[in-house]
Amino acid sequence: MRYLITGAAGFIGFHLAARLAARGDEVLGLDSINDYYDTELKMARLGELGLGPEAREWGREARSSKYPSLGFIRARLEDRESMERAFSGGAFDGVCNLAAQAGVRYSIENPRAYVESNVVGFLNVLECCRAAKTPHLVYASSSSVYGLNDSRPFSAHEGTNHPISMYAATKKADELMAHAYSHLYGLPTTGLRFFTVYGPWGRPDMAYFKFARAIVEGKSIDVYNGGDMLRDFTYIDDIVEGLVRVVGRPPAGDPAWDPAHPDPSSSSAPYRIYNLGNNHPVRLGDFIEELERAIGKKAEKRFLPMQAGDVYATEADVSDLERDFGWKPSTPIGEGLARFARWFKARGA
Repeated sequence: MRYLITGAAGFIGFHLAARLAARGDEVLGLDSINDYYDTELKMARLGELGLGPEAREWGREARSSKYPSLGFIRARLEDRESMERAFSGGAFDGVCNLAAQAGVRYSIENPRAYVESNVVGFLNVLECCRAAKTPHLVYASSSSVYGLNDSRPFSAHEGTNHPISMYAATKKADELMAHAYSHLYGLPTTGLRFFTVYGPWGRPDMAYFKFARAIVEGKSIDVYNGGDMLRDFTYIDDIVEGLVRVVGRPPAGDPAWDPAHPDPSSSSAPYRIYNLGNNHPVRLGDFIEELERAIGKKAEKRFLPMQAGDVYATEADVSDLERDFGWKPSTPIGEGLARFARWFKARGA
């Protein structure tokens, strides 16, 4: 099979590219390697994929020394011509769009960056998939789209019309745009709402990564709402397993879909939305205690009020995923954090 993975230097994209290339699939990775967080970490991920300094060059395909079937191009989603060139090298059996401007709080300060990457960039992905008649587009959405919805567990069958950050609003926009293309052009699309992903090679702007660094360095950590927040922390291997299972099965239109009582998770068009989360929310304070055990050192805590754009709890209803794929995420938090801590300490991050 031949796949395009956007965001291949990112946390999830890197792991997915390694998984697919290791099993022998042909993979083309694409990433802008932007400086939202440490570009050296992104280059280190690419190095793990067998890609060298030539990966920094814009528009030139670099080839992996580790995986003969893996190539990489540095390009921006919002650059229409670069995206069209990426699609010109041959048909893809599937596209996984994992590139995005990430971060809830950063979106409050820099909303335009999110529209450019997550909306304009995603439109370019949709257009290229439409023109190439791509058999399946899988794209990253987010649990953030649930916004003010406080009906837990979060179900993809419920509405998501009240986002509370620009990041969430752009992810909701992606879902709507995907449906339009599924309806108008028959493009099979599946959106996966990720729930607080963690693990080795993760993002240093994420709370768990900041906590680990501060604990190791003997610095205090900021704990919002007194640690009384619930998050459905999902280990990276579960996210990748979900992506691999889903990308190989394009959705079909649901003949029983009722426009008088529309289900947001499906359609008469080849369109689906799934939650991809661990379905076992953990209190933030308990998560920190588990991380302390994994690292072997106590944290100094500074308790702060809830931040703007944050929600109190996230919890994924994954019954649709389990029904359709016979699988759901299951890595226990203690096991996942132990793996992360071993990687973190070995790398000296």
